[in-house]
This record gives sequence, C-alpha cells and structure tokens, in this order.
Amino acid sequence: MNLPMIATADTDLSDFGHDVWWVILIKTLMIFVILVLLTLFNIWWERRVVARMQHRIGPNVHGPFGLLQSLADGVKLALKEDLTPKAADKLVFLIAPVLATVPAFVTFAVIPFGPEVNFFGQETPLQLTDMPVAVLFVMAIASIGIYGIVLGGWSSGSTYSLLGGLRSSAQMISYEVAMGLALVAVFLYAGSMSTSEIVKAQDDLWFGLILAPSFVIYCIAMVGETNRAPFDLPEAEGELVGGFHTEYSSLKFALFFLAEYINMATVSALATTLFLGGWHAPFWIDRVWAGANEGYVPVIWFFGKVLFFIFVFIWLRGSLPRLRYDQFMAFGWKRLIPIALVWIVAVATIRSISLEGGIDRKWLLIGIGVLAVIFLVLFFIGESEDESETAEAVATPGGFPVPPMPAGGAVRGAAQPLTFSSPSSTVSGGEA
Repeated sequence: MNLPMIATADTDLSDFGHDVWWVILIKTLMIFVILVLLTLFNIWWERRVVARMQHRIGPNVHGPFGLLQSLADGVKLALKEDLTPKAADKLVFLIAPVLATVPAFVTFAVIPFGPEVNFFGQETPLQLTDMPVAVLFVMAIASIGIYGIVLGGWSSGSTYSLLGGLRSSAQMISYEVAMGLALVAVFLYAGSMSTSEIVKAQDDLWFGLILAPSFVIYCIAMVGETNRAPFDLPEAEGELVGGFHTEYSSLKFALFFLAEYINMATVSALATTLFLGGWHAPFWIDRVWAGANEGYVPVIWFFGKVLFFIFVFIWLRGSLPRLRYDQFMAFGWKRLIPIALVWIVAVATIRSISLEGGIDRKWLLIGIGVLAVIFLVLFFIGESEDESETAEAVATPGGFPVPPMPAGGAVRGAAQPLTFSSPSSTVSGGEA
C-alpha cells in the first residue's frame, strides 16, 4: 500500500511544548473568544435556517441581518431574576452548570486549526497543545460534562428534572460507546491518537471516504451525544416539561445553553479533524493552488467544514420528529454498537493484510466499499423488522391501541389497561 504524501506544512508532536507563555495565553483567549462568538452565530444561523425552511423571516432587526439578536437574548437572559428552589441542594445546584460548561471549552485545546505559522514573530502551530492520546483526552473531558447534567437534575429537587438528568446520562453514555468505537478504525489507519498526526495522515485521502461506516456511525452518535433533535429526549416537553434544567433560570440556565452549542462545535470539529482532513483544503484544491494549505488560509477550510456539520444539526432539527425513548436506546445498543464492533474487526483484518503487502490498495478500497454496503443493508433490514414489531398493537374495544411489552407480550399477572368508550360508559377491564 502506498504511503500518503506528507506536506511540509504539517506539524508533529515535537512541535508542541516550546511556546513562550504569552503565546499560550493568546491562544487560550482566542479559543475562548472564538467559541463564544461561534455560539452566538450558531444560534442566529439556526433561527435563520429553520425560518427559511418554514417560510418565515427569522431575526432581522438587531444589527445587520439580525446578527445581534443572539447577543440581545443573552443580555436579556442574564438580567432575568435568578431563582433557586427551596428543595435544591444549593452548592451542587450552583456547581452543575459550571461543570457542564468548562469541559466544553477545554476539549478545544487539542483541536488543530491550521499548520505551523508565524505568530507575532514566533513559529508555532495553530493548535494550543497536542498529546499522543489527544482524542482520548477529548472523549474523557467531554464525559465530565455528563456529571453537570446529572447533578443539575438531581440537585433541583424536582422529579421532572431528575428524570431528565437520568435520561440524559443514559443517553450520553450509550452514544459515547458507539462514538468511541467509531474512532477505533481511524486510529488503526492513522497509527496514532494524536489529532495533528491524524490530520497529517489524511493529506492524500480523507478517512471519511475510506472509512465511511465509521463516519456514518460517528455522525449519528454525535447527534445523540449532544442531545439534539431528533434525539433531544432529555428535554422532551411532552413528559418532562423542560428536562434537567427545568428549575434553572438566568445565567445558570444560559451556561447549560452555552454548553450545548459549544458541544455541537466540539463534535463537529472532531469530525472535521478525524474524517474530513482537518484543516486541509477540500476537494484537493491544493493540487492546483500551492498556498491552499499554508499560512492562515487553512483556518478558512477548517471552519467551513465545521459550519457544514452545524448546518446538518440545524437541518435535522427542522426536518425530523423526536424519537420515542425506547426506540432511541434500542437503536444505539442494538444497531450502532454491534455494527461498530463488526466493522472494527473487518478494518483490523484488512489493515493487517494490507500492511503485510498481501492486498493492493485498489482491492482494499473495493473491499471496504462492499463491507459498507452490506452493513447498510443489514442496518435498514433490522430497522424495518423493528418497526414491524412495534407496529403490532393490541386493540381494545372502544379504546386506543396498546403497544406490546418489550419482552414480546404482556407480563403474567399484570393489570390490564383501563378503556373508556365514552364519557358515560363504564370502565372495561375492571371496576372503577
């Protein structure tokens, strides 16, 4: 197998750890400012895109094109009265939003924005830091945010908030497993867990193309991981009122809101780094433009790819209805995780054979494509079978269809549902 061409502008682990203190400080402040501004822009962009999809106008008054609408909403939210329930654990109630927000900022420390550049007279990579296990660092820090959501729901002293926190913890843990398994194939092909090394390994061909099943699994898992529609079950208004942050207001609620949008940017930046070549020019523009991957130009490519994923988040929210919770959890555990495990075995086998010189690159890509098609076919066949099983409902005279029990039938000795045929009728299935 031919090794990928490595551009001279790429960086490696030896380039990190040599910056002077003021360069590190400026990089840290820039990451913070970029994420805050990106959050304000994403909120505005989501409103405009959904408004266009629904034939509405959207924000267009505050600032040019309504760009300052998000800032105005943030100021209004900060000036609202800050309420704390009497039954709340006040210390945990205060710490929980901070615990959910801070990890969202920290994860961007290992995301590469571009190659090595001249930064105020200092040669430094456009990345705060890197490490041999940078991707695992992102996963570990991101998982800390779950504690903020769980503790926020528990400390509120509200049943609805507690249920929302439990839902969210189960959901995020389940889809983090699928997300982590989707990244194993990337590690096998890149030969590293360092974000800068993974970007360097994609100079010739993006992993999103040769590892398409991993890319699809990651994209589905990142929507569930960030609690976004159609997987926004922790905030299901129909049964939870508002979810884990029902009792929050003012700045503490704003921190949860900020954490959600920064997490969207984080998973989008990670998808860009691991599957779409990172800051490398898209569509191989660097083949015809020598400076496409030099200087500060790659920052444009990086944020263009990130905004593409943000647009997909918005598109899904404006298009798909919310799933039922049992369907959502079964989808993660019975579909994504088994497919990811089988795919890892297949990729490891193919990678081992190719490294030993036993298979040509052309046949390698063909084999991966065939496996991807097989997985997709099995995926949709399994989904259609689940839908047919779920569609079977027990009809009661004069009542609504009752879905079957998860085990495939009613539990022996369980009480039968009450059915009302009309306001004046008697209760069937037992005495009132």
